[in-house]
Formats: sequence, structure tokens, C-alpha cells
Amino acid sequence: MWPYPRIVAHRGGGALAPENTLGAIRLGASMGFKGVEFDVMLAGDGTPVVIHDETVDRTTNGRGEVAKMTSSELFAFKTQNEEKIPTYEEAARLCLELGLWANVEIKPAKGHERATGEAVAKLTKELWKSAPVQPLLSSFSPVSLAAAQEAAPELPRGGLCDKLPDNWRAILKQLGCRAVHCNYKSLNGKLAADIHEAGYAILLWTVNDPAEARRLLAIGANCLVTDALDRIGPDFR
Repeated sequence: MWPYPRIVAHRGGGALAPENTLGAIRLGASMGFKGVEFDVMLAGDGTPVVIHDETVDRTTNGRGEVAKMTSSELFAFKTQNEEKIPTYEEAARLCLELGLWANVEIKPAKGHERATGEAVAKLTKELWKSAPVQPLLSSFSPVSLAAAQEAAPELPRGGLCDKLPDNWRAILKQLGCRAVHCNYKSLNGKLAADIHEAGYAILLWTVNDPAEARRLLAIGANCLVTDALDRIGPDFR
């Protein structure tokens, strides 16, 4: 049901490195993590870049909306570790170099849901075409996931949500998802059993307490995404 790593580093390096940077991915790998999660959005010129917010304000020394700037303009800004915002291609090639599995969250700016899902799926298909294990694409946006499904139906997908809606089975089936990616606070044993019975794996975000992590694994979580890389390591049990 879940052939991927059990513990995944959130945004590359969790809380131990500036998020969504190549340095963060390298840190996660150096600590033994075999899987990382990161976010991909489109710059104004259509280039997929690795960033979480719709603006650069929080994570760089610049200001402005990602979708309204070209990639060249974005690359002029510096992150907290003095890196530039990475392209998705750079992050993907680093994952391949380091032997990392990736949970790639499609993170569209408002109004760019379909374009982002399509672009990320097409580039993922190309970049990982010779890899033994494909990354998993996830998104809070059903429109983005539907576009990704159309562009590269063979790539695995996960439905992201804070809390599962009542019609979650129909939504996941329509989008061809293999997994539910939900807020750990919304999962209980009964729901975990229902999700597994329906044929889906369970990824939970963002779990930072070891005792809570053990409880969630015990009730059926297949994968935990964590910021606490020093407390919930890659071999955590």
C-alpha cells in the first residue's frame, strides 16, 4: 500500500534549515532521510519553482507575488541561507543525485491551478523517466490534481486536505489518488481503518511530537511528514 519512506522531511530539512531550499534537501539527506516533501509553484513566466507561499516576503529578502514575477526576478532574491529560490528541475535533479524519494506538493497561486498541475506533472514525468521509483504528486487543489492526472496519469497522486470531506471516497476515486494526505489531528483509528479498507494509504502532516508519532503509526498511518528531524528520525519506530 505504501512503498515509500515511512518518515519524510518536511520542506526538505524540516525546522533545521530554511524551507524549500537545496540546502534543506541536502540536510535531510545527510541525516539519513530517504524521502523529502517540498512545494512547487509557477513563476510568472511559467517556470516551476520551489516555494510555499504566493509571495516571497516570508522566506526571502525580497517582496512580491511569485506569479507576477519572472523566474529571473525571483532568482535575484536570497533565502535565509543565502541561496536563491530553486527551480523544480534543480530540486528534482538533487533528489535523484542523493537517491531521495519526493512528495511533490503542487502549490498553485490563485487562478493558476490547472496550469500548475499540468506543468508540474509534465516536468515530473520527464525528470524521473528513468528513476526506479516515481515521486508522488499531491495538492489541496482538485483542479491541479485533475490537470496532473490528465498530463501524466501514470504518476501516483495523493489528495491533500485538512480534514476529509464526507464524500472523500468519490473525490479520491475521481482523481485517481493512491493516498490520503491529511492533518494528523483529523485522524482517528476508525477513520484510518475506513481509509485502508477503501484501498488508500495514509500520509499525515506535520507530526513533530515523538509520542504522537508512535500513536499515529499504531493506528494505521503509513507515512509521517515531520519538521522535527532531530526527534523523529528516518528510522523512527
